[in-house]
Amino acid sequence: MQEHLPLNPVEPSVNRSQVTGYFYLLSLSLLLLGLAFGVLASLQYVFPGLIREYLSFERTRPMHVSPVIFWIILTAAGTVFNYLSQHTHKPIYSKKLLLLSLGLFGATLLAIFVLYLNGIFGGREYWEFPPLLAIPIGLGWFLMILNFVLSLGSFRQQPVYIWMWITGFVFFLFTFLESYLWIFPYFRSHVVNDMTIQWKSYGSMVGCWNMLIYGSSIFLMDKITGNQRNSHSRIAFTLYYIGLFNLMFNWGHHIYTLPGHRFVQYISYGVSMTELLLLGRIIYHWRDTLTVAQKFFHRGSYRFLMAADAWIFLNLTLAILMSVPAINLYTHGTHVTVAHTMGTTIGINTMLLLAFVLDYCLEHNKEFNQYNSWIRAGFWLANFGLLIFWISFIAAGMFKSQWQMDANPAPFRVMMDSLRPFFISALVAGTCVAAGLEAIVIPALISLFKHRRQGPI
Repeated sequence: MQEHLPLNPVEPSVNRSQVTGYFYLLSLSLLLLGLAFGVLASLQYVFPGLIREYLSFERTRPMHVSPVIFWIILTAAGTVFNYLSQHTHKPIYSKKLLLLSLGLFGATLLAIFVLYLNGIFGGREYWEFPPLLAIPIGLGWFLMILNFVLSLGSFRQQPVYIWMWITGFVFFLFTFLESYLWIFPYFRSHVVNDMTIQWKSYGSMVGCWNMLIYGSSIFLMDKITGNQRNSHSRIAFTLYYIGLFNLMFNWGHHIYTLPGHRFVQYISYGVSMTELLLLGRIIYHWRDTLTVAQKFFHRGSYRFLMAADAWIFLNLTLAILMSVPAINLYTHGTHVTVAHTMGTTIGINTMLLLAFVLDYCLEHNKEFNQYNSWIRAGFWLANFGLLIFWISFIAAGMFKSQWQMDANPAPFRVMMDSLRPFFISALVAGTCVAAGLEAIVIPALISLFKHRRQGPI
């Protein structure tokens, strides 16, 4: 294996020409908005009818989901361009093109929230806004792909995170367009095909932004440890191909309950079980990981990387269990799915994204260390709250699965009332998660605003 030199420090002028800070300002604001509506939606779930005449649950749910989704993809995209310039040691090809992409997202998001507040929807799942607004989003994403390729120049002899980034960018655009096939009558008129495509596109889409995020986490790990050996290793590329394989085919476990070809289900099950390799590697290298953690845990960004590592272990175990058809039959459509989604969105994605944001803030504002106590408290509060939240919904899902399989089930209302203690527990824990994340996000926003006044971000 060829030896690779340690990562060199990036010239400040290169970093300062980035627009990453503007991405973070928008995305962190979206996270705060998503947290606020998430707590409100949880209150309405536990106390049905709460402020229904002003803002019903049908509106608060998408106003929670959409900001969180855009928090993930905008932070991931902004981080990629920041780290790309550090990798190439030169500015991004076109700052104006990147600002145009961000402007398209910002204007579209403003339109989305205005429509939501007025009760105008028309979309599905992650994208509940009218389909017409998908055009500027798709255009903005295409411009980022173009900017990335022109900024990189060559794909020869590149580390694994470069391949993860380009894979995430390209496949996201593909799955995003695929998620709108339902607007055509040919696909919408066949219920099974329509649902299959919908779950396929959304399942693969999550894998796409995971590629962007995990690639950035590998870069940050290299940056902290000071070398690129891991990102050029055979094991790194092996794990990349396993991730790519799962991105393309792992969605099948979502449609076990749909009538369809058996071979699709068999392939999907086989692909899902390849995740055992990832789980086995986490367990095998646990002691090494712990040793490195003791060395770097004082660094705020590394602390968040380690939290994500723990949540990967927990959520990967749950995902593998949910992919077993006999277990999936019980968990499908229950709160176990909610637990898995929240564990992934907050425990893995948000922890990693916050690591990137903190890394950026520390590089561009030496006074950011004054917020360490707030960030440390928020870190532990958010993770402890998320663990209680996660366990509460798994427990609720197990009880609901028993109800689903009961030959003589109790009325739905009775079943939901029996789950109320779990929902209250999840509400309290979720509020702790929101408070913990706010203790991290607000100092980051203050730092970014201060730095913006001092010069270009």
